[in-house]
Formats: sequence, structure tokens, C-alpha cells
Amino acid sequence: MKREALMPVLAAAIAGVIAAQPAQAQEAESKTMTAEVVDMTCYLNMGVKGEAHKECAVMCANAGLQLGLLGSDGQLYLPSGQGMPAADMNPELVKFAEEKVEVTGVVHERSGARSIVVEKIAKSGY
Repeated sequence: MKREALMPVLAAAIAGVIAAQPAQAQEAESKTMTAEVVDMTCYLNMGVKGEAHKECAVMCANAGLQLGLLGSDGQLYLPSGQGMPAADMNPELVKFAEEKVEVTGVVHERSGARSIVVEKIAKSGY
């Protein structure tokens, strides 16, 4: 008898806990954008980018400095690979250093900074 009496109470408690949970974030959608692969250190510190800076960007990337994506929207994106921990994108990006690419991935923005979890990247036809 006691067990039967507890079932509705238990069901109500579980329903209350579920209702109190924050709403799940909607699945983020992938977007494709055109961007230039830049040496983030030189770009942020000195505004340097482009074909004339390619050799330096490759050297810096190979030394471990972060490459980034300067979107055609003028925003700078920190690229990351998928998974936990996120894969380092420098080995993939270095072959496109200071070139335009088409990149597809999920964009995140927090505290004014932007990142993109890269799903696909290829040299741009533009």
C-alpha cells in the first residue's frame, strides 16, 4: 500500500525536476563563409596580412602561434576542430596561410570573441 501511495508523489517530484531544468539550447546551425587565413599575432599586433606576409605566417604557425580566420564580414574568428578536446586547426590551416578559403562550421560568440568549429575548409575560388 505504501509503495502505491508513493508512486504519484515520486512522479510529481520527477516532473518538477524536469520542468525546472533550463531549456536546451537549439542545435547550432552550420554556416559557410569566405575568410582569409591570417597569423593572429601579426594581424592583431601590427595589422599585417596578405600574400607579402605568407612566409612569416607559415613560420609563426609552425612555431605554434595561432592562425585565425578573417571573415569577409570583417570579423576575426578563432578556428577549432571538432571533439573534446578540440583538434588543433593549425596543421590544416597552414597550407592556406594568407589565402582566401571557404569555411563551413558552427559559429559561437562570447564576450565579443568569435570562434568557428570547422567542419570543412577549402581554397576559395574568389
